[in-house]
Amino acid sequence: MSRPEDTLAADVHYDDVEARKYTTSSRIQTIQASMTRRALELLDLPSPSLILDIGCGSGLSGEILSQIPPDEGGPHAWVGMDISASMLDIALQRDVEGDLLLADIGQGVPFRAGTFDAAISISAIQWLCNAESSETSPAGRLSRFFNGLYASLKRGGRAVCQFYPKNDVQKKMITSAAVKAGFGAGLLEDDPDTKNVKVYLVLTVGGSAADGDITGVVEGMEGVDVLDARRKGKTTGKGEIKKGSKTWIIKKKEQMERKGKVVKATSKYTGRKRRIQF
Repeated sequence: MSRPEDTLAADVHYDDVEARKYTTSSRIQTIQASMTRRALELLDLPSPSLILDIGCGSGLSGEILSQIPPDEGGPHAWVGMDISASMLDIALQRDVEGDLLLADIGQGVPFRAGTFDAAISISAIQWLCNAESSETSPAGRLSRFFNGLYASLKRGGRAVCQFYPKNDVQKKMITSAAVKAGFGAGLLEDDPDTKNVKVYLVLTVGGSAADGDITGVVEGMEGVDVLDARRKGKTTGKGEIKKGSKTWIIKKKEQMERKGKVVKATSKYTGRKRRIQF
């Protein structure tokens, strides 16, 4: 079955008709409410907080945030950002309590550093893995998003992103981008090995991630795969990476990708010196 993100950009797919159809579907409303409550459970917020709702759509998840009772740590204030003007228009018509921003998360998260206590995203970030043109780099879009999200959260803050990866490659692409941005990360799957599997990326800023040990990110959560790509290739020596070496080139490529630049793929020829031609 085809996925909408494989055919159209989100702002094109969710036009007035699709946005209305999505919002009025009782099935979608039930699923969104369930996944939002699960995300809040993973955030574990003890008191009313300011939350960023990434890919907020028409405000279905935001409504849940506003309705959390005081004995469960709510209600929460929230700001929603989405790329679809049609979705946000419906959110306005529904008179949701959150503030709304029309923005492309693939271009970053345009808020002052340390603005939010936490963030959630329901069924949105997999759209970043697709490129609508040859000039658009999924790696660059993911890098800009996670770097911006990291900056916008307070130290010790958390984010939970529920998403639908098309395959393991997309799953790795997303989680690797989050870790490169500095997050401590844990990956959780509900209903694994079923067609209803739901993947949650649990992220933290600071705290245990400061010393490279991120196991505390998902402490007490069963079935969580803890990710820490930052330990890979880590050296204890004092020697510097030689300029022009393969390691140096790969590091430079990663820096360029984080800035949203398109770089050539790494291969066995990367960093190999050419023979002198006579």
